Amino acid sequence: MTVYNDESGTDGALRRSLGVSRRRFLSTCTAAAATAIAAPVIGASPAFAQPASHKGHDHDHGHGHGHGQALVPADKRGIILYTVRDATGRDPLSTNLPSGFREVFKELARYGYKQVEFAGYGQHANAPGGSNLETVEGAKLLRSWLDDYGLRAQGNHGFIPSSWPLSQSDLDQFKRTLEIANILGMDHMGTGGDPTGSAYRADWDVAADKWNALGQIAHRAGIKLYTHNHDAAYGFLLDGGPLDAQGRPTRSSGIRKLEYFLKVTDPKTVWLEMDIYWAHVAQYKFHTYTAHDGSQRENIFDPAALVRRNNKRYPLFHAKDGVVNETSGEGYDMVPFGTGVIDYRTFFSRVGEKNYRNPMVEQDNAPSSTDLAQSLTHARIGYDNLAALRK
Repeated sequence: MTVYNDESGTDGALRRSLGVSRRRFLSTCTAAAATAIAAPVIGASPAFAQPASHKGHDHDHGHGHGHGQALVPADKRGIILYTVRDATGRDPLSTNLPSGFREVFKELARYGYKQVEFAGYGQHANAPGGSNLETVEGAKLLRSWLDDYGLRAQGNHGFIPSSWPLSQSDLDQFKRTLEIANILGMDHMGTGGDPTGSAYRADWDVAADKWNALGQIAHRAGIKLYTHNHDAAYGFLLDGGPLDAQGRPTRSSGIRKLEYFLKVTDPKTVWLEMDIYWAHVAQYKFHTYTAHDGSQRENIFDPAALVRRNNKRYPLFHAKDGVVNETSGEGYDMVPFGTGVIDYRTFFSRVGEKNYRNPMVEQDNAPSSTDLAQSLTHARIGYDNLAALRK
């Protein structure tokens, strides 16, 4: 297995003693590396970290409004369309609300967004273009609407072949998705899933071989291929110690799964999109591991430090927010961007490279069956708060 080394930052591993109480550590963990991490412990009377002051309604449409320098330039403010999937999917004949891709693009542009990330190319059959726009002609139509409203497509959570070695049909479909991405003008194309759901190094080695091959195909098409994360992908890799009954390792070196993936994939052809919310859930859930020698070790995940150590590997982010909920099992409940406790001002300040990163506002639970305008309202709130982030 080839090991690639693309680490360009110098942030050290950040540690904090947590104890063994179930009332576990929770923190935004985005303080500057030179200072102590704000790391409140969930207890009977928790004193949770307060969100950064990033509320406001300054859209800053490239005119330099507001105090301080914008952390996210106007042309980099994006949204993944999964946030407003109910709007793209609803019947335009049944509502006066924006529906279908064209009208949703128009509305998002009105809020100030300049970029969108797709989550598939399906919409309601009664919307212009019909239900399935995952064709060459459909992509041309989408591109015309994007251009009409000054939007840039910057990715898609779409097809990654399930076969390995690649079947011919999977390879053909993958190449079609790259063709569509190029018509849409994307620099990046990816998936919403992890490279593998396994905890074992051998399975991550196989996933790396597959992604290296797919990345080369995408590279030849002029596209950067990326994988998105959920919390489990930043859990600890099982890579040593005694074997279980199936011959699999039961203990960890302390490296996290996607950290290992970064080392064994080619930095020239395989990229990552950090979902910052799920990275913070991982920080809450995965802070101790059993080392190869059987000892219990503590290792607090610092998402911003990982980005800095692998600087160019993270061209995209999902920017979603959460409020503390110690009973959820994840540490957070999802809320509109900018209304929670994740300190995005500090995070974006630490990772830098603001003209390279592409943050996409996301909220999985934005659609509502009782308030049909909610997802678009939350998209507007997310834009306002993204634009308000200042140094």
